[in-house]
Amino acid sequence: MLPAERHSRIGEALRTSRVVSTEDLSRELAVSAETIRRDLVLLERQGKLVRVHGGATIALGRPAGEEAPFAERSVTAAEAKRHIGHAAAALTRPGQTIVIDVGTTAVEVARALPMDFSGTVATCSLLVAAELAERPGVEILVCGGRLRKGDLALSGPVAQSFFEDLNPDLAFLGSGGIDAAAGLTDYYLDEIAVRRIILRNAARSYVLADSGKFGRIARHRVAGVEEFTGLITEAEPPPSVRDAVTRAGGVIALP
Repeated sequence: MLPAERHSRIGEALRTSRVVSTEDLSRELAVSAETIRRDLVLLERQGKLVRVHGGATIALGRPAGEEAPFAERSVTAAEAKRHIGHAAAALTRPGQTIVIDVGTTAVEVARALPMDFSGTVATCSLLVAAELAERPGVEILVCGGRLRKGDLALSGPVAQSFFEDLNPDLAFLGSGGIDAAAGLTDYYLDEIAVRRIILRNAARSYVLADSGKFGRIARHRVAGVEEFTGLITEAEPPPSVRDAVTRAGGVIALP
């Protein structure tokens, strides 16, 4: 079956059911799951669908390259994000200074920190700060700056200045997409600048990305795959991403 025909069949399936799974499409179209994933990446870049954990959903008119609303993201791939949160929390040690970035997966990292964790957590997310506010052993440092609704993310010159003076042991970074060639990408320019400073100053830095982010390229580049310590995800990445990370000396952490 030619790619154009597969793409047409995928579009028909979405119009019928609004949500399709990679496994079902692979079986119905008699091609590998990896072929379907490549098709979904291409169709998403064309604005024809939105990839989610394990498949895709109809685009609902959202322009290509625009991030889904917070309410939608907070329930998308929820189980995968919980697994990623626990894998990230397992890397922490008492007494460390940790940066937890913005995003729905970053909030899961905060939730997964052991209740007896003692240390410092710096964040540009009011949601992360609120999640940890009642933890007796955690000192919370929140940068100032411009507030973005939804994620309640802080950015701008004040946030940049805050993180310029911080040298964390460990940083967990959110992601809009992760691609072998494009690297880590995201959607908000002011937040990109903050993230680059965190990457530069952290002793170790891990990108948080569920499998729906693989092959996705958001509007702004944050960093190449050689600029972070590793990738935390819930599923084995496609060969292109896996090979790019490992060639750069990075590690891939799975739950």
